[in-house]
Amino acid sequence: MSVSLNMFMTLAVAVIVLLIGAWLRKKIKLLDKFCIPAPVVGGLLYALVMTVFHVFGVFDVEYDDTLKDVCMVAFFTTVGFQVDFKALKKGGKSLILLTVLVLVLIIAQNGLSLGVSAIIGVDGLLGLCTGSIPMVGGHGTAGAFGPILEDFGMKSATTICTAAATFGLVTGSLIGGPLGNNLIKRHKLYDPNKKADENVAETQVTTTETEETFSATRFAKAIYQIAIAMGLGTIISWALSKAGLTLPMYIGGMIIAVIMRNVGDRTTKVDIASKEIGAIGEVALSMFLGIAMITLKLWQLADLAVPFLILLACQTVLMIVFAYFVVFNVMGRDYDAAVLTSGMCGFGMGATPNAMANMQAITRKYGPSIKAFLIVPIVGGMFVDFINSMVITVFINFLT
Repeated sequence: MSVSLNMFMTLAVAVIVLLIGAWLRKKIKLLDKFCIPAPVVGGLLYALVMTVFHVFGVFDVEYDDTLKDVCMVAFFTTVGFQVDFKALKKGGKSLILLTVLVLVLIIAQNGLSLGVSAIIGVDGLLGLCTGSIPMVGGHGTAGAFGPILEDFGMKSATTICTAAATFGLVTGSLIGGPLGNNLIKRHKLYDPNKKADENVAETQVTTTETEETFSATRFAKAIYQIAIAMGLGTIISWALSKAGLTLPMYIGGMIIAVIMRNVGDRTTKVDIASKEIGAIGEVALSMFLGIAMITLKLWQLADLAVPFLILLACQTVLMIVFAYFVVFNVMGRDYDAAVLTSGMCGFGMGATPNAMANMQAITRKYGPSIKAFLIVPIVGGMFVDFINSMVITVFINFLT
């Protein structure tokens, strides 16, 4: 039997799964200790249950995930509103360093996939199906390059790339939080006394000030500003596509939001509701990941051949080693570097929203990291797909 859920029912299930994940994090201290995001906790549990139903022929569920893209675009639009050009100048060196690290990771993922393929005796194109196409690229790049690999003779490349992207989505979310948490504790990057002092200071804000800051009027203004940026952003995305650039759909909204934010900072005529926009962005991210997790079909991974699983395992080891020993050290060996390391696992094996969720789980426990939340969306949203496409094209041409 097959059950179909419309987009509203899909969203409702995702929210219920989110709430279950949050509840489990409170009840199971190990989940909170290792900073596993609530959407991943609830989503994996749900996906496992649905896999059991599928395997035993009970029923399958088809979802209308239209709102997933809406939530994703809304979230990244809110990220754009947080980008201040003055702060961007301060993070210029970090932006360059992280972009270079992403380039190195992309090359390493594809090089590893080809090397392991040669060792275990499988087609190099199969290896590329586990390289940066599904890892850094995620489901979007998997869907774009899968048909291209099929044209070169790799049967079912789209399905294989999609399954690998699913594996990466889950694995990147699972390893990012624990890795960042371990670095913070091992290198003593967290001062509990300082955090306690900050909490005391925060509680001294009067109720009147809180009500004025988070009023219904300002939340309405925040929603209107997000909607305007998302709408105008579609024009930017259309123009970029006409110029031959293939970028994520949220780039346009993010660009418009950056412009609106910085114009607002330089004039008294535009009041950007930054705090409210940030709160809305957090909700949008949670709902996006909730929908993404409940629509996972884990049984696709069960059909993969042993060589393919070996390739995926090698990619996981590469990501852990690269993030732990390279990213953390290059980015400064401080608290921000630990948060960035967690984020790198997210978009290095899944997607930028996973990176944001990983970092969000860390910062909720230890405190904010302005640098990480500034540069990861920019690098992950604006640079990664372009760089990845260029490198993948070179590797495909090399094989064919």
